[in-house]
Amino acid sequence: MNLRTPLSQVKGLGAAKEGVSHWWMQRLTSIALVPLVLWLGFGLASLSGADYATFTEWVRSPMVAVLLILTIVVSFHHGQMGLQVIVEDYVPNEPVRAAAIILVKLAAVLFSVIGVYAVLKIALGAG
Repeated sequence: MNLRTPLSQVKGLGAAKEGVSHWWMQRLTSIALVPLVLWLGFGLASLSGADYATFTEWVRSPMVAVLLILTIVVSFHHGQMGLQVIVEDYVPNEPVRAAAIILVKLAAVLFSVIGVYAVLKIALGAG
């Protein structure tokens, strides 16, 4: 008994194809973000009232810089995947959908690079 539709058989889509890996990646990034966001929240809370010099010294710590970069990259990747699902589900026009997905991906990469650059600039002493 075959439960797949003829269209899904022709396209080769359905269970265990691209959608599953996307779903798993969303779950993995959300799981990774739990400790990262908790760490960031507690770290920034411990710096409340601190001056710029104290903050930059905190960011210059190698472990802090690596965790900040990881938080930035994982956050934007997770957000990009979530927005992609929303676009795929609610934008009916195929060319507009494709353009929106490309725009979301480019924006995520751009903002990730800007965030990583900012952290590296401070961590390496140029900021």
